[in-house]
Amino acid sequence: MSNSVPTLEVKNLQTQFFTKAGIVDAVNDVSFSVDRGEVLGLVGESGSGKSVTGFSILGLVDAPGKVTGGQILFKGDDLTQYSEDQYRKIRGSKISMVFQDPMMTLNPVLRIDTQMIEAIRAHENISKKEAFSRARDALGQVGIPSPEERLKSYPHQFSGGMRQRVAFAIALLNKPDLIIADEPTTALDVTIQAQILFETQKLCRETGTALVWITHDLTVVAGLADKVCVMYAGKVVETGPVDAVLDNPRHPYSEGLIGSVPSRNKRGQALNQIPGMTPSLLNLPAGCAFSQRCKYVQDECNIAPEISILEDGRKVRCHRAKEISGV
Repeated sequence: MSNSVPTLEVKNLQTQFFTKAGIVDAVNDVSFSVDRGEVLGLVGESGSGKSVTGFSILGLVDAPGKVTGGQILFKGDDLTQYSEDQYRKIRGSKISMVFQDPMMTLNPVLRIDTQMIEAIRAHENISKKEAFSRARDALGQVGIPSPEERLKSYPHQFSGGMRQRVAFAIALLNKPDLIIADEPTTALDVTIQAQILFETQKLCRETGTALVWITHDLTVVAGLADKVCVMYAGKVVETGPVDAVLDNPRHPYSEGLIGSVPSRNKRGQALNQIPGMTPSLLNLPAGCAFSQRCKYVQDECNIAPEISILEDGRKVRCHRAKEISGV
């Protein structure tokens, strides 16, 4: 990678939700960076803070939630200092998001061509004819057959997988510098998922778009990402090159996640599982949040571990990271 400023650099991000039951640290001291053309996989169980991290970057956290600390540097500019008007100008043009549910992107009462043309003309002063042509090409890019005809359809006339592809096409319309994708292929069959992943990788290589891919599916991350960021209970517990982390995890939680993938278990035997449940963010254990589920736990785990940098450069939040050598 070049020595230029990263497309996205998140530094010590803190996002809290102020509830009647107390303050929830949904994202707590999260840091990572994504360079131009790079794909970062953000992985973890449900409730680990992955999606809230994505929404925080886009300025989409509403009350009772709020970004309360840290920096979100987009090409060097701190987005935490942006007003809503400033955010509106870059959303959809410089930064796009693909949601898990495509109906969060699509208006059910407007035709697809209307929505796509508006998405382009909101940020660029071009003719409707030019915008229509670009919308048609974007649909073709994500594998929708007869794109010119399908542009005249309404969202309800598409299957769930087709709607998700339309949502992808809208995200690609303005050739953004950064795409945040929040579990976007969950509703797609394997063939279409592979096609979307191929097109996404191609886009990143050809245009330099940086991508943060939020998922719990490690097989997707293995084939798509350049590096991976593992989250647990609102914190990043391991960050490093995707091959290094998946082949030789150095945090017990990363090890447990990878060990529970069905392909790593012997046929006919019970699947390996991480014991216990993710703790409530309102009632985290003292010290390491993973300590109650960890097979390596020791007395020192009653003290919250800091991030340590290992010999291969990856970052791990564990007292025993240097002793653990993977699955």
